[in-house]
Amino acid sequence: MVYLEKFVLPDEEKEYEIARRRRIENGGSGDFGYLENGYPCALFGPKELSELDFETVTILYGGNGSGKSTLLNLIAERLGLARSAPCNRSELFTPFAMACRVRAGLDEEGDPLPIPEKSAVITSDDVFEYMLALRAFNAEVADNLEEGKRDYAALKFGSNIRFTGMDDYEDFRLQVLSRRKSVSRRKFLQQTAGREVPPGSNGETAVEYFETHLQNDTLYCLDEPENSLSPRTQQALLSVLERKSRYCGCQLILATHSPFFLAMPGAKIYDLDARPVRPRKWWELENPRVFFEFFYAHRDLFLKGGEED
Repeated sequence: MVYLEKFVLPDEEKEYEIARRRRIENGGSGDFGYLENGYPCALFGPKELSELDFETVTILYGGNGSGKSTLLNLIAERLGLARSAPCNRSELFTPFAMACRVRAGLDEEGDPLPIPEKSAVITSDDVFEYMLALRAFNAEVADNLEEGKRDYAALKFGSNIRFTGMDDYEDFRLQVLSRRKSVSRRKFLQQTAGREVPPGSNGETAVEYFETHLQNDTLYCLDEPENSLSPRTQQALLSVLERKSRYCGCQLILATHSPFFLAMPGAKIYDLDARPVRPRKWWELENPRVFFEFFYAHRDLFLKGGEED
């Protein structure tokens, strides 16, 4: 599914007008006004990048500082996608994003497709926050369990709680629960303290995050989803993304330099390290070639089980 078909960046003249307007707003006069930061103006012009055409999966590739995350955030800002983690902004960021032009994909009847309501941008910070939230939840459950063990004995074997009004309701309810024959100590603690989420590795938790958060028929901008993931876990996440895009109606726009994600079948890749920026095959890109050259130089160790000199 393609909800976003084309994204057109402001040309040099439009960038100049955006900056000029901001200088005037800052209390200046045309070119002589104060401008704190020109970002992201003049970032994509030198790369000869004016527009992007999207497929079901589109990848923005490039090294650190290439502008791939900036471009992803501009797309998200222009489309009004939901986000949790903040992104790098400047006084020109939103005006620049709003000056970008978009063209929607078409449905089977030839009508423009709206951007799905729950579309979002997801960063590695969102995944880390999810991991921390799970740990905090489990820690809270553990504390509640210790407190519940003490309360259980007092409620079950202590003196009867008199119900004289709603202020006594919760304590009275817990005592009744603790004294039911069908409720063991374990069940009592589960109902009052909660249950811990089974802990997994960081990689397993990250894959679970994407598995549960990516909804069908939605557009997602994913900023370096491979961060902190092992190669095997990256491949597990890749399987999730392939299934969501191929069978579940999701359009994915990724900023990444992971060879595993770059090799996703059918993905369109823009090389932001190239001049001009242009689509390329994944095996033509620097990152995959660096890996290939390294392993090719040591191929005998893998093929023959040899030892290093």
